[in-house]
Amino acid sequence: MKAFDYPVFDVQLASSVPADSDAVLEWREHSALSAIARRDRDRDQTLGAAEASGAQWTFVKAKAATTVFERLTQARIAVTGAWQSGDQHLTLVADSAEALDALLSAALAALYALPTFKQEPAPASTVDRITLVGPMTAEAVKVRCAEAEGNALTRFLSSLPANELTPWSYRDWVEDLAEAEGWDYRVYDYKELQQMGAGAFLAVAQGSDNQEAAIVRVQYRGKPASTDTLALVGKGVCFDTGGYNLKISGSMFGMHGDMGGSAVVLGNLLTATRLGLPFNLTGWLALVANHLGPNAYHANQVVRALNGTTIEVVDTDAEGRMILADTLTLASRERPQWVFDYATLTGTCIAALSTRYSGVFTNHDAWWMPLISAGQRSGERVWPFPIDPDYDEQIKSDIADIQQCNPGKSSDHIDAARFLSRFVEAGVPWVHVDLAADSHKGGLGHVPTDVTGFGIRLTQQWLHDWSSESL
Repeated sequence: MKAFDYPVFDVQLASSVPADSDAVLEWREHSALSAIARRDRDRDQTLGAAEASGAQWTFVKAKAATTVFERLTQARIAVTGAWQSGDQHLTLVADSAEALDALLSAALAALYALPTFKQEPAPASTVDRITLVGPMTAEAVKVRCAEAEGNALTRFLSSLPANELTPWSYRDWVEDLAEAEGWDYRVYDYKELQQMGAGAFLAVAQGSDNQEAAIVRVQYRGKPASTDTLALVGKGVCFDTGGYNLKISGSMFGMHGDMGGSAVVLGNLLTATRLGLPFNLTGWLALVANHLGPNAYHANQVVRALNGTTIEVVDTDAEGRMILADTLTLASRERPQWVFDYATLTGTCIAALSTRYSGVFTNHDAWWMPLISAGQRSGERVWPFPIDPDYDEQIKSDIADIQQCNPGKSSDHIDAARFLSRFVEAGVPWVHVDLAADSHKGGLGHVPTDVTGFGIRLTQQWLHDWSSESL
């Protein structure tokens, strides 16, 4: 499996533009302008000649942003083409901390190249030094750099082809990563899950003939003396055929990215490690492929989950909630202070929000507004959906405790959340993130690629808010 090769950036603060800059991007906000306008570079060359001889100087006039997301979007557009092949020293200049923060975020996202398998790939960026001129603190720089690396890891994993990232190779790769980062590592393999009675997870896993599926537990210990933990659970379907409810009309293409939730978990663990956050974060990765074959599960079966709940199978393409069910049980049985799960779960969430927002659900009513706020301030926007008990009528079974999903037309994102709530231990606060914004054509916010890595800044903002305000 390909290595995660993240560039080393020397990011420094300065009071003026260094004379050895290869490229300078200067941002000024002017509320009278309706859009970003970039001056002709030849004319602007003289603007920076006194301070940066020979540097490519780009001067950006931007409309005063009203939201973090809008500013990040403007920054993504602004950094496009701001440096050339061979440039090593990039300088970013802004007249506000918010603008400089956005420029740094966008530049770091753009400087990371997703994995490629072309015989003649595009030349990699040579920028290894970034100077920031403007009102930004060293601590803020550290946070954005750590988040950028976590986001890059998430996008890297989500971009790997299906024959490169399998449940087997993924498991081995995570073990190597855990060893390198000093994380605890534990695998619940196929046979152990059988012995434990994890029937919901194994219903999906049994479609593969090599028993490759596993639930992997990794833990970052930022507070070694404490047993208190925060749990992050991720859907890791390395490829989703839909099973016997086969995906058709081209909808199977791109399903190598159905493991995006697990990549978000790892990206957040890496960010926490880089920042040395004072928490114990336990990541749970539900790694599987949804294949079809003689042993694959199918509609009208009844399976028993790890917590004893019996499930009537309706649609094999609703595999994500099946593997998350038993994984959530394992995670919540450790009695963490809260559980977040991340999953590219339902098409109905995309239908409701498009791919610009992700959906959130929680069993803790006091968190509705803080979740919206964390999304707004991080630039990774989320919107809450109801999770009231009467929605259980839509997944009521005549022969089992619960139906996997509604066999007709329904609000499937809500049904899925109600289904998952049955597998979270009583008294454990829980948030479910349906990653509708996992992929957005042309990029989203500060990220320039279709694969967005959504969930890193959101979670890091939530960790900050939760620790400082005890939400």
